[in-house]
This record gives sequence, C-alpha cells and structure tokens, in this order.
Amino acid sequence: MNVGEVIYQMKEYAKENHIPIITEEGLRFLLDYLKKNHVQHILEVGTAIGYSAICMCNLDPSITVVTIERDEERYLEAVKNVKKAGMEERIQLIYHDALDVHLEEKFDFIFIDAAKAQNMKFFQKFSLHLKDGGTILTDNMNFHGLVFQKEEEIESRNLRQLVRKVKDYKTFLTKQVDYQTKFYDIGDGLAVSVKL
Repeated sequence: MNVGEVIYQMKEYAKENHIPIITEEGLRFLLDYLKKNHVQHILEVGTAIGYSAICMCNLDPSITVVTIERDEERYLEAVKNVKKAGMEERIQLIYHDALDVHLEEKFDFIFIDAAKAQNMKFFQKFSLHLKDGGTILTDNMNFHGLVFQKEEEIESRNLRQLVRKVKDYKTFLTKQVDYQTKFYDIGDGLAVSVKL
C-alpha cells in the first residue's frame, strides 16, 4: 500500500471514530512551514493515530519524528499505520504520558497537539529540547471558535475552564522573551513560536 492510500484511510478512520486530527488547512500550513525552514528532526506531542507524523515524514525522506501518545488504543492504531506506511525507521512512537517522558535529544521543531489544558506544561518541558532558531507550533488555539465566545455563553463548566486555559496559554506565549510568537487563524488556530 502506498503512503497516499494509508493517509486517505487514516482520514476516513479518524472521521468515523471521532478522533481529532489536524485540519486540512492546518496541515497545509504545517507542511509548508517544514519545507520552507528545512526542518529535519521533529518532536510531536500527541500522536493520536499517527496521521500528522506520517504526513510530515512523507514530505521529505530526511525528516524523522519522535511522537508521544498516552492513549493506548490510539497508540496501537498509530503503530499499525506507521508500519503500513513503511516508516518504522523514521517515526519513533512513545506510549507514555508526555509529561513523564524523559528525552535526551534536541529537535528543530516541536508540534504540540495534545491535551489542551497541559499546553503550558508541554511548552515549558519540551522547549528545553528545542535548538536555537527552532519552532514550537501549537494547534487548536481557537478551540473550535470557543475562545472568541463570551465565557458566560459556554454552558459546560469544564469547557469554560478549558477555554480559559487556552487563553492563558496564549498570554503565556506572548510573554516569552526568548520566543517570538505569531497567531494564525488557520484551521483551528495555530501559534508559531520561534526560539530566538
């Protein structure tokens, strides 16, 4: 099976099983960015079923990805997909809670697409593994448009808390003196933080 077919099947699987994967628009932006900046070594926080990791590796044969997933079912699905795509040599899958993972290496690029409430912790932990001039890209910064709503319009208390955390994370990013962050209303909202 070629990689294009694997990617198509994964998209269908995600749709059927309500698994959140990066939007088409967001993915286009991501791949464009990787190409323009000649990114080679990527850390991804939040594998889900391996969709974005496989798409990133498919861009260029020199790209390698280390990706972390804590949900067992999704992790096992990702392992299957990586095998189908023939990318076992280039995608290293880690089944663990990202906040407990210990890494040694440095990366050119970090893609945060996991539990939104933990974005700040992910950034603080993994930014130590980013090379100078590298980029941290965070997905879902608009959180399905909820960050633009008045807080009292959001019915669920849990959802309100989550939206507050996404907003706090935005503020946190703008205050990082070692980083320059730009926000894009692409897909579900992206934050691109470049390490100075």
